[in-house]
Amino acid sequence: MGATDVESLKAAKIGDDTIDESRQALVAKVGENVQIRRLSLLTSPHTVGAYVHGGRIGVIVEVKDGSEDLARGLAMHVAAMNPPYVSPDQVPAELVQKEKDIAMAQVKDSGKSPEILEKMISGKVNKTLSEMCLTGQPYVLDTNMTVEAMLKKEGAEVVSFTRLAVGEGIEKKEDDFASEVMKQAGLA
Repeated sequence: MGATDVESLKAAKIGDDTIDESRQALVAKVGENVQIRRLSLLTSPHTVGAYVHGGRIGVIVEVKDGSEDLARGLAMHVAAMNPPYVSPDQVPAELVQKEKDIAMAQVKDSGKSPEILEKMISGKVNKTLSEMCLTGQPYVLDTNMTVEAMLKKEGAEVVSFTRLAVGEGIEKKEDDFASEVMKQAGLA
């Protein structure tokens, strides 16, 4: 297909119709406002695995030195667990500092020596970073090992992943029904 942006994707043909014409037919059929807002294109010399969950979540995972089955399993994991990063070294420094500050606030009144406090803070931060990263999470297809352990066992490495979910990133208007009624009744 070769689409590199949303507009070129909409113009691409599927059969006799463009993708946008097919989208418009779907909107007419189901009565929902279906839009194409983003896409992800991956060209890689490595193994790529993909998984679509319920037509609402799609994931592609790029794996170096791994099998297609492993890449697909990892894509399933990312769909289920939604990790924001592959590994702790990809976590932005600001977020790491924020986690350190939180850990410091939790242990500062413990009465421990500065050396012990530093170890406690480091342990808490490492645990949090591990939980939020793909490699530190228990692997959903074998919860007896982490994703990192599975990758080592297979001799593979996750290069990247992309997870897209229907409606993701759309600002949702939060209505406060009670305050609306109070305003209309002149009580607010």
